[in-house]
This record gives sequence, structure tokens and C-alpha cells, in this order.
Amino acid sequence: MTAATPWGLDHLPYGVFTRTDRPGEPPRVGVRYGDHVLDLAEALHDEVFATGSLNAFMARGATAWRDTRALIRSKLATDPVAAGLHLVPLDRVELHLPIEVADYVDFYCSLEHASNLGRMFRPDEEPLKPNWRHLPVGYHGRAGTVVASGTPVVRPSGQRGAGVFGPSAKLDIEAELGFVVGAPTALGERPGRFADHVFGVTLVNDWSARDIQAWEYVPLGPFLGKSFATSVSPWITPLEALAGARVPGREQDPEPLDYLRRTEDWGLDLTLEVRLNGEVVSRPPYRGMYWTPDQMLAHMAVNGASLRVGDLFASGTVSGPEAGQRGSLIELTWNGTEPVKLSDGSVRAFLEDGDTVSITATAPGPEGGLITLGEVSGTILPAR
Repeated sequence: MTAATPWGLDHLPYGVFTRTDRPGEPPRVGVRYGDHVLDLAEALHDEVFATGSLNAFMARGATAWRDTRALIRSKLATDPVAAGLHLVPLDRVELHLPIEVADYVDFYCSLEHASNLGRMFRPDEEPLKPNWRHLPVGYHGRAGTVVASGTPVVRPSGQRGAGVFGPSAKLDIEAELGFVVGAPTALGERPGRFADHVFGVTLVNDWSARDIQAWEYVPLGPFLGKSFATSVSPWITPLEALAGARVPGREQDPEPLDYLRRTEDWGLDLTLEVRLNGEVVSRPPYRGMYWTPDQMLAHMAVNGASLRVGDLFASGTVSGPEAGQRGSLIELTWNGTEPVKLSDGSVRAFLEDGDTVSITATAPGPEGGLITLGEVSGTILPAR
């Protein structure tokens, strides 16, 4: 297999799997290589990969991440026969949540998304709140409801207004990019270089109940309208694999404060694709995000809050300037007033029971290649 393939030597995303032909065997860590998973505990003779999550390996730090990736690439490239003994076909594995999520933070970093929602809900005001261009706005989510791709999502119920309780009638998606922290900091300590703390990236769907959210979010921000489920891909792409996708961040005005000033290029030239019941409804471009992930990390810990191994922070909805680049249904349908028409003749303002949403993404790899990030998907079940 050449390196310049979506799942070749230039990618090698990490995940956690069990073998369906070995019932009862505990989960293990592997990397995807083509249509196979390389069992790292067996291939590298290292029990850190038999712990059922990536956390123990990530805790070894950035030098170990780079050295291990180089070792894996070398074994696959120079001794494919020996490595092949530890390759498991994808159709013989079940994939699991790749990390034990410590804390979960969701940001709001797309200028287009924030502006669209501002115009929608505050048509007589400036779309952006005064603080938006000065800091990456975010909130703390619920780590315990971060679930692996493929996990069904039960329609949430909650208050939708004064004296009104019931299932959400405005269930939505948010197509996002997530970042996984592998190296911690002590309480009161600020993080160092972005690449020394962040292990990799993963696709995120931050499911959102817009009617519950609209009633509850003033004055403290999102709560039950968000916390019922957040889906993530089972594959985490190492930062090193995205070297060919790195670009300068978007120009910012006003210039950020010192702790938010960029010292490296961490804009990422990724294109997401959102499918509703198998049909493409949007292709959001991540490249145009106003706040970059290094700024998100810096802001998240500037007050002395510690980072933990397994922390997950997400970009917020990725949306572009064109109508077909919006990363949420509330934008695509303009809060339900312009429903999306599907090829089977049906229309959607928001999600219906039985709907399946899948999000994928591609990024340029080295030497003209292409990297495909692992898909995140979920199907809506009726409220209980």
C-alpha cells in the first residue's frame, strides 16, 4: 500500500477495538492501515496498548507519540510480512470509544456560524456579541455523554418554554472538529506548545436540542439542550499526520491579547461533509475558522485550570460563507423556515426519528495525497 492513500502510512489513526472472532477478549488499541487494524499490543509487544483506551499511551507524552508512530510506519513499510501477522480485517472488529474522556469543552469558533445565529435571533442587533472577536467563546459540556460513532441517540425531552415539557421538536446537529489532549498540566500552570499537549483530532457531532437550548441558555449558557449526547469518531488522527493540512489562521481584528497570539500555523485545511440519510446536505470548510485550536487550548487554561489526559475540546459548528457550507440544520433551514429537500421528496427542518447523520472529512496529505478522517455517525431514536 502506498503512503498517499487515505488510510496508508501517512495517516495511521489510532482507535480501540475488540475482535468479533475472539468473544470475551478485552478492548485493545490499534491503528487503521487500509482495510485492517494493526493490533499494537501484539505488533509492538507493549501492554500499554492492551489497556482498553488510548489514555495510558497518551500519558507518555509527545516524544513517545512521535517515536511510536515512526516505529509503526517502519514496521509496516520494511517488514510487512511480520506486521501482517498482527493485522485484523476491519470486518472482524468492533470499534469503541477511543479515549476515557476527562473533561469536555465546546467552543464557538466559526465567524459564519456565530454571525448566522446572531442574525437569526437578534435581527435588530449586531450579529456578534462584543466579546466574540476578543476570545474564543466556549462552555463546559458533559464528558459522561460523549459516545462512540454508531451509538444511537435518544431524542431528548425537556422544558421548551414556560410550563411546556416534552420531546425536543428541533433536534439538530453540529459538525465539528475535536482535539484530544494527551499531555496534562498542573493546576495553576499554563500549557506550552500546542503539539506538546494535543495528541490528535477527531470528528465530532455535538447534537443539539434547539428548543430546549433557547429556553434555558440565558443567563448561564447551554445545559440540557446539549448534554444528552456528543458523538465522536472511533479514530483519532495524530497531529503529525496533518502536517500537509496546516495553513495560517484567519486574519483577526482586533489583534488578540498576548496569550492568544499565534506563534505557529494551526489553521487546518479540512473539508467536512455532512450526510443526512445518505445524502450530502453540506460541505463545511474548516480552513476558515476564526479561532484556531492553539488559541482554544491557550484560552481554556489561561486562568490556571489544569489539563488532563483525555480532555476533549471541540471547535464548535464549522460553517462557511456559502449556504451549502453550513454545519447545522438550524443554519441550513434558517431555523426551519427553509426546509432541506431530500432526493426522495421528503423535507427536513430538523431531525426526525429514524434519521441517520454521518460526518466525514478529508485533508491534504504529503506529496499530493489525501487523508480521510474517521466518520462519525448516529441515528435518532424516539424519546422515552
